[in-house]
Amino acid sequence: MTGTPGFAVISGAQVREALQGREREIVDLVETVYRLHGAGDTGDTVNPPSYFLRFPDRPSSRIIALPASLGGTFQVDGLKWISSFPENTAAGLPRASAVLILNDHSTGYPFACLEASVISATRTAASAALAADRLSAAREAPRPVRVGFVGTGLIARYIHTFLAATDWSFEEVGVHDLSATSAAGFRGYLERSGASGRVVTYDSAEDVIRASDLIVFATIAGEPHVHEPKWFAHHPLVLHVSLRDLAPEVLLASANLVDDVEHCLKANTSPHLTEQLTGGRDFLDGTLHDVLTGRVSVPADRPVIFSPFGLGVLDLAVGGRVHAEVARTGGLRIVDDFFHELRRHG
Repeated sequence: MTGTPGFAVISGAQVREALQGREREIVDLVETVYRLHGAGDTGDTVNPPSYFLRFPDRPSSRIIALPASLGGTFQVDGLKWISSFPENTAAGLPRASAVLILNDHSTGYPFACLEASVISATRTAASAALAADRLSAAREAPRPVRVGFVGTGLIARYIHTFLAATDWSFEEVGVHDLSATSAAGFRGYLERSGASGRVVTYDSAEDVIRASDLIVFATIAGEPHVHEPKWFAHHPLVLHVSLRDLAPEVLLASANLVDDVEHCLKANTSPHLTEQLTGGRDFLDGTLHDVLTGRVSVPADRPVIFSPFGLGVLDLAVGGRVHAEVARTGGLRIVDDFFHELRRHG
């Protein structure tokens, strides 16, 4: 950055327009960042622990700060500030809302604030689609043809969109949600989008799990509600995106992969509960980066569970791509005089 720093605000509508129809591009971007982060010793990614702001008077709610830095060809720092207020859904509002701040790599000055719920959903869905492709390809088993969604909100819709855009087709799409309204809304989205396969609504998590060979958990669960390893006896591939659905006994009967070990084993996620129960991390088979680089094989004789905590570096990469696209099209809304004192010596 040279000259007077500028500061832009990018709306959710602009974010969505910049990302629309670019699912393959974003999956490739996410893979690039995973590889950069997995290299570890290059210093090109800094991804400190997320900070959880919790409220004694609102125990189900939280706001999470995800600071991060991306070097390499990206050269951007920043912070995602994302709230999770599950009670919002009763009022018809999405559970999560977020903003992303991008900081200049050289000066530290923030240069953009982006509406980030779409960015967060996009990077989550791209990560899930990448994992589904690479984990299924690495198994000596047929590619899944029956997908089941447990939880049918915004994240489930984005994940299905990314799967469909990256050449997944299904004989059946199973749907289960504790909210009949949410399940019906997701079913309507599937029908409007022309999704492949018949759509089946299941009354229980057990039924949709047993019927599916690719299972997506995208709920707002705060603690495990699936306790039976026998529901997974057919050895499905599980995208455990919401992180807290599965009891330790399910993980202990499965192969377990995460996006980042230190990030995932905290905040009472299912892997964290499993570590607390067993006193160790031997139940982990590795990371997605290990699979991408061929260091870890993916078994076909057990369920395979991918539990991604979600990395701030992914938000930075997607947010940086959005900022570049909005700037390219001349849509940046600069806030004049956002920075008031710019002379070090009055």
